[in-house]
Amino acid sequence: MNQVELLSDRVAAVELDRRRNRELQRRERIFNDKVRTIGVDKDALDHQIKELREKDQHQANEFKIYADELLCSDRVACVLEQQQKKDERLLNEAIVQFRQQFQQPANRREFDLNDPELLKKQEGARILPGLTGEDLAQKDRLRKQQEQLRAWTLQQQDELERAKQQLQQEMHQYDQSRLALDSRALELQKMEEQGKKAAAIATKDFNLALAAEITNRRLQEHHEEEENNQTDILNQLNGDLLMENPEQNISVLGLSRLRRDYYKGMTPKELQQYTQYQLQQAEDRKRAVMEQREKELQEHHKCMTSARAALLLERQQARINKELRRTMDNTNAQLAQAHDAQKKHLQDVYTNIPDERYFSQFNTSSR
Repeated sequence: MNQVELLSDRVAAVELDRRRNRELQRRERIFNDKVRTIGVDKDALDHQIKELREKDQHQANEFKIYADELLCSDRVACVLEQQQKKDERLLNEAIVQFRQQFQQPANRREFDLNDPELLKKQEGARILPGLTGEDLAQKDRLRKQQEQLRAWTLQQQDELERAKQQLQQEMHQYDQSRLALDSRALELQKMEEQGKKAAAIATKDFNLALAAEITNRRLQEHHEEEENNQTDILNQLNGDLLMENPEQNISVLGLSRLRRDYYKGMTPKELQQYTQYQLQQAEDRKRAVMEQREKELQEHHKCMTSARAALLLERQQARINKELRRTMDNTNAQLAQAHDAQKKHLQDVYTNIPDERYFSQFNTSSR
């Protein structure tokens, strides 16, 4: 007959394995002296060490990659520098070659002045007339120089005359413009003075009119204030406050209310009612005091009765506790005698001394 595995049996087996594994892990933790005495979490420390090593390895890889990139950049820079030097050398060689081919000194405009072989290129030997060092054209040259000097002097004189005339014309124009500005300034000053005089006259007239108006207004206000004061005095003299009108005490809220600012005291009828009311209050107060005293006496009697009953109960409880204590002492003495007898019996019966096998059976489980 085939055995059928139930789901409950499978769950129970899984639970049993889980508990067995957990018990083994717990036993390893408990019986490990280092973990038990120092309290070090070795798994956490191993994990931290692993993380530190991975971090160091990652940094080392990054440094290596950075160093490789630096070396590659240095190589590229060296190659580019060599290529640049080579290009500069080729360019210089091309410039020198171009100058040698297309920029010869003989092709320059000033080469005729600086040609070292100019005399060799002249046809035949040319000898100046006269003696060596003699200036045959001295008179013509001096005459031309004097004429040129005379022309320059005349030109300078003409320029000086024209400059003087122009300066005189400018000074004349400046004087004319200054005179015009002075006359315009005088006219403006006269107009400003006339305007100031007119403004001062207008201001004076306005101030006089304003002062007269203010004086009239003050007189009128003073007259009105005196009339108002006289009217107020008459109203106060003939008013309800000084005349002590009893009707003014009544408030607008009703006959049962009075106005505090117009109250002059109680009437004889109100005084008689108030006296009767006080007497009635005094009687009521005496009656309440008597009732309060009677109530306090009753409460005091009840408290004394309760205290007497509580004292009796306390004494009865003390007697009961004393009897219970005596009974407990006797029972404890009997139990002590029985315990001594049992201990003596055990000492007589169990005479074997435990050896290592007895102690080795302990501390074999984590529970």
